[in-house]
Amino acid sequence: MAKTHDHEMVSIYPFNDDEVDQMMTTASEAVLMWGTKDGWPVGVTHAFVWHEGKIWITFSEHRHRTAAIRRDNRVSVNVSSQSYPEGASQDLPGGAITFKGTGEFFQDDETKKWFYTALSKKGNPDNKEGEDFFYSLLDSPLRIILAVTPTKKIMYNAKTAGKHMAGVADESELGAPLSVDKDRMNKLRLEKGLEERHEV
Repeated sequence: MAKTHDHEMVSIYPFNDDEVDQMMTTASEAVLMWGTKDGWPVGVTHAFVWHEGKIWITFSEHRHRTAAIRRDNRVSVNVSSQSYPEGASQDLPGGAITFKGTGEFFQDDETKKWFYTALSKKGNPDNKEGEDFFYSLLDSPLRIILAVTPTKKIMYNAKTAGKHMAGVADESELGAPLSVDKDRMNKLRLEKGLEERHEV
């Protein structure tokens, strides 16, 4: 069994594709992040739908984020298992994922219909009255839909990390260190007079 002695090398705790899908399907909130024209990073929490490998979010078109993303469609989205709904299975993956991606806006009726339906159902499972009410709130003239296509995932599998700290993680559960935990980390260690580190 593997055990870590600190928490500096964390790229070794990824999710597999099924775990990503489970988290993204179950989590109820995502933080959308973008850059303002004067360089400030900003993030706002949204309800979302994970559909065909994209993150779908909606807000009113007059929000500043609309103009900012139209100016530069590079965005990030963070999703955490902390936003699982009450009563979610303990077997679901725990941790967080930050997606770097590009945003595309939609306002056509076909996209609005399926997305508003999907988001309303997600937020109101087994509650048709609540679903219909939420749909009616979404179906307003200034609302716009953003689809984020991921280009990179930054993952932290908290369950694997916890097992690694406790010394009960199997080596096969750990991912290969990314360059940040090899090249970049060891460059900094050498600058600080430390030996290079290769063990996880």
